[in-house]
Amino acid sequence: MYVCLCKGVTDRKICQVVSDGARSWREVRQQTGCATQCGKCACQAKAITRQAIKDTIVADTANLAYAV
Repeated sequence: MYVCLCKGVTDRKICQVVSDGARSWREVRQQTGCATQCGKCACQAKAITRQAIKDTIVADTANLAYAV
């Protein structure tokens, strides 16, 4: 789904940026340009970013548990 129409950023793009290492809204915003024009998407994009970061941390923790 498109989150930022101004910059053409999708929820999948946000999740991919987080998967690639972004760990904050600031980093996601810098890498995607999301919410840098009109800003109407900021709340939704931040929520998606927070959830993607949580999911990534949980997955990383699970992977560590299996590695030990």
